[in-house]
Amino acid sequence: MNKSHNRSDRRVVITGMGAIAPNGTGLENFKIALKEGTSGIKFIEKLKELNFGCQVGGIPEGVEEIKRDYFSEEDLLAMNENMIFAGIAGIDCWSDAGLPKVSPDSETDWDTGAIIGTGIGGMDTIAEKLIPKVNKGKVRRLGSTIVEQVMCSSVSAKLGGILGLGGQVTTNSSACTTGTEAIADAFIKVKTGQLKRMIAGGVESSSPYIWAGFDGMKVLNSTSNDRPTEASRPMSATARGFIPGSGAGLLMLESLESAESRGARIYGEILGSHVNSGGHRSGGSMTAPNSDGVVRCIREAMYMSQIGPQDIDAINGHLTATFADDKEIENWRRALELKPQDFPKINSTKSLIGHALGAAGGLEAVATVLQLHHGFLHASLNCEDLKPELSDFSESIVHKMEKFEGKIIAKSSFGFGDVNGCLIFKKWEK
Repeated sequence: MNKSHNRSDRRVVITGMGAIAPNGTGLENFKIALKEGTSGIKFIEKLKELNFGCQVGGIPEGVEEIKRDYFSEEDLLAMNENMIFAGIAGIDCWSDAGLPKVSPDSETDWDTGAIIGTGIGGMDTIAEKLIPKVNKGKVRRLGSTIVEQVMCSSVSAKLGGILGLGGQVTTNSSACTTGTEAIADAFIKVKTGQLKRMIAGGVESSSPYIWAGFDGMKVLNSTSNDRPTEASRPMSATARGFIPGSGAGLLMLESLESAESRGARIYGEILGSHVNSGGHRSGGSMTAPNSDGVVRCIREAMYMSQIGPQDIDAINGHLTATFADDKEIENWRRALELKPQDFPKINSTKSLIGHALGAAGGLEAVATVLQLHHGFLHASLNCEDLKPELSDFSESIVHKMEKFEGKIIAKSSFGFGDVNGCLIFKKWEK
């Protein structure tokens, strides 16, 4: 039994990561793409056929070619794309953490759990299999695995079975804050001594049925279909909406005690986190954040981390290429109480991969830790023409990849429902 249960003084470190991103499948490929400023946004013929306004998006490449290296044919019969993305990233995360190879005969690992979030889940399975068969009266032909494919928790449950996880295995869903919230919740699990390790982050498949609602809302950029790599334009004066993305980003959070006891490589440390809601008050709504809620979320994460505004060297923003970008940076300025000339460096991973919805926070957290560990800040593409409201912050916005010698990067996410999340990552120091 874990006799240190409910301790809150543990240090929590990152010992493994897995990434399936539009601009790089696998952690190393993702890192290279970030450093080189490679966009993963491409024209998608299927979206044109379906008469979408936005016909570009971010879809990880090469997954079909490698999935049989991870799963048996029997496994794949009961897995949709969401589950496959989560499974590959999760197995990679486990292996990257230096944990022993697992087989179906391995014993249950009571010390490890998983919180893997998704925004809309297996919508492709619902739209392509479940609804058509039900509408045709062919319920008996749905098969015995339909439920495990359409339930949101399939992304954590399947990985839990593959790895034999015995701790809490669950799925959260908080719109665009999902992946960040999963990491924040897992962080508390490890910090309080409930578990030694947690796999945490987010996943989202690339189904047009997931993206269609946003296209119908006219919040996607429909003006750059002929220029895919220029379509995702966070902080730009010519931004016309976000670009949908997909994939999975997962971290292995582990107590320092556990990591050191097995000689694990450590990427970085999480100092603190906070998740809250603006309550749909004071300007907050189902689709817009309450600025006071954002400010409180950031300050609470800093308070837990025992740092001040001057300690934050960089911010990996939410920054989606919508009307909210300048408001987001102003909320950060309020939270930090800094003048624009003293503002930390800030970049947007969405400029490279689009907005991966439930996977966004997970992929961006992986990007944040890679930047800390390898000492660089990736470029924010397509914002040479900054919004006029951001002109005072121009020196803080990373237009080209920069060497980074700082120690702390904050990662923020803000989602539909007026929900907020903030994580504080620190470069590993003994």
